Amino acid sequence: MVEAIVLWNEPNNLSHWNFHLDPGWVRYAEMVKLSSQAIRLLNPRLPIVLGGVSSCDCDFLRTMANLGVLDHVDIVGVHGFPLDWNHWQITEWPDRIAEARAVSGKPIWVLEVGASSFGAEEVQEFGLNRTLQLLQGRVDRIHWYSLYDLPPTWPAETRHKEAEGSSYYRHYYLGLLHDDGTPKRAVRNFPRDGSVGFCQWFHFEDPRLDDAVAWMKDHGVRYLRTGLSWADAYRPNAKAWFDRMMNALEPFEVSLTLCFTPAHLGIEEHHTSPPRDPEHFAEFARWAVQRYALHDTENQNSEQTEGVATV
Repeated sequence: MVEAIVLWNEPNNLSHWNFHLDPGWVRYAEMVKLSSQAIRLLNPRLPIVLGGVSSCDCDFLRTMANLGVLDHVDIVGVHGFPLDWNHWQITEWPDRIAEARAVSGKPIWVLEVGASSFGAEEVQEFGLNRTLQLLQGRVDRIHWYSLYDLPPTWPAETRHKEAEGSSYYRHYYLGLLHDDGTPKRAVRNFPRDGSVGFCQWFHFEDPRLDDAVAWMKDHGVRYLRTGLSWADAYRPNAKAWFDRMMNALEPFEVSLTLCFTPAHLGIEEHHTSPPRDPEHFAEFARWAVQRYALHDTENQNSEQTEGVATV
């Protein structure tokens, strides 16, 4: 079932939100407010999470507080990859969490945390063990990123791709399983008591879906973060894929992230672009909640598609 809606993914990261087109994140703030209002009209009990803040950036959270965004969310989501990308050490996690909580006044969920096996599987194993030691008991949700390595023929979601050097290729080694499903060293230390979940993105018509569900059920996973791509909503057969994915994920407590702008609705034709009209994203949020996050089965299966013409 859907336990929370996450509004966007890493809005403070240029690879996911082109803030050059939205100075000061004013348009993003308006989008979150409108979407939150739309969601609360449908399901006021559904927790709303501020989209995972890259690098647990508390200066960004201060900006969100100044813009009034934090009055419209229940939880703040943060991300951290200190062994791969962030300019701080893994031992800083407790202080980072404490600062985020103090700045926001909200519960903090770790929506993405991970360590790649780019250099050695032993590094990832250390990263998993130390991360859980530092975070467990300090936050209510930990989503390890990720279950699978990214297949080598798939692109990673970054703006500069290979120009980023080793930073780009680390994206491909973050799974506890290789892309073919074989386990790495660290997987033996992943808790099987349901206390730690995964963040696993599923691409459109992703062939890994059923195997991922089976693996997570077999290993006691309770929590999962994944997403519905607003851009994918305009593909042929989008509704059928969304339905299939959400039905398959029914056994888990899903933090459902809504993100990525359809090219024709952005200020520029790119999935990182802010939408021309923030209300368009709110319409997609309204549709997603009505279909997948209502307790009323009749409403959940409604065919109303306001604002999402192809879904």
